[in-house]
Amino acid sequence: MARPITLFTGQWADLPFEEVCRLAAEWGYDGLEIACWGDHFEVDRALSDESYVERKRETLAKYDLGVWAISNHLVGQAVCDHPIDRRHRDILPERIWGDGDPEQVRRAAAREMADTARAAARLGVDTVVGFTGSSIWHLLAMFPPVSAAMIDDGYADFAARWNPILDVFDEVGVRFAHEVHPSEIAYDYWTTTRTLEAIGRRPAFGLNWDPSHFVWQDLDPVGFILDFADRIYHVDCKDAKVRTGDGRRGRLASHLPWADPRRGWDFVSTGHGDVPWEDCFRALNTIGYRGPLSIEWEDAGMDRLVGAREAREFVHRLAFDPPAAAFDAAFTSGS
Repeated sequence: MARPITLFTGQWADLPFEEVCRLAAEWGYDGLEIACWGDHFEVDRALSDESYVERKRETLAKYDLGVWAISNHLVGQAVCDHPIDRRHRDILPERIWGDGDPEQVRRAAAREMADTARAAARLGVDTVVGFTGSSIWHLLAMFPPVSAAMIDDGYADFAARWNPILDVFDEVGVRFAHEVHPSEIAYDYWTTTRTLEAIGRRPAFGLNWDPSHFVWQDLDPVGFILDFADRIYHVDCKDAKVRTGDGRRGRLASHLPWADPRRGWDFVSTGHGDVPWEDCFRALNTIGYRGPLSIEWEDAGMDRLVGAREAREFVHRLAFDPPAAAFDAAFTSGS
């Protein structure tokens, strides 16, 4: 069976859930990766309202769509973050923000992520995609000087906060797929390795592979798939275009907004950037990944109603299945 192509609804949460279902079906998507914001999937209602999940299933079935994962990036971000500030207030539900006390926000976010696992199980999916946050991302510039002990403390903080959450994931048979992403505890190759080591490589914690965050960091998205083969729990297809080289545009993007031509890189619609997609899909075949290919559509320079349809067609064309037998098997004669 071909891998399903899904649409991540996070960038569509301004639209009602049913409208996103209608659009995705019209464009030929097989299903959705449902975001836990807007009215798309509300964790608290999924656990408190007996009919809520069934109504979501009915809406999906109406448009012949499946669901293999839900995503709770926004709340997950607050579990480990330091500092907690007005950026978080802008993205968190009031019940998580409370009075804004940083430690209370982190604890409320941790409880919500545990509940997200329970809600996923109720919906019948076994993967939650999201962020972890990080207490040490703000130390990236390494000045004033950062000691090794401060970095060690950051990974210890991550393990202390996420292990109890992952205990709940284990209890309900759901896995967490962390999106390797700047501003998270794992944002590149070696931080991913250290993150897995910090929690003893427990199976409840894996990775959401999104190559758009690799190309502008000069990371190899293909090698990442092969090296972390046993941890690729989910795939998001998002692209990025690097435009450095003129002596002015740098990788850190200069605090410039998306699509500003002075930026050194930008997110672009899948197939319009620097991700070597065919090589990546071949690598996913090599490791036996059979889960969804979820298009996370982001491009500040393109209309999303055009881009999401085109992105689905691009992925459908390149994401071919592996062969049932080696091509040279027909050269061998035998009785």
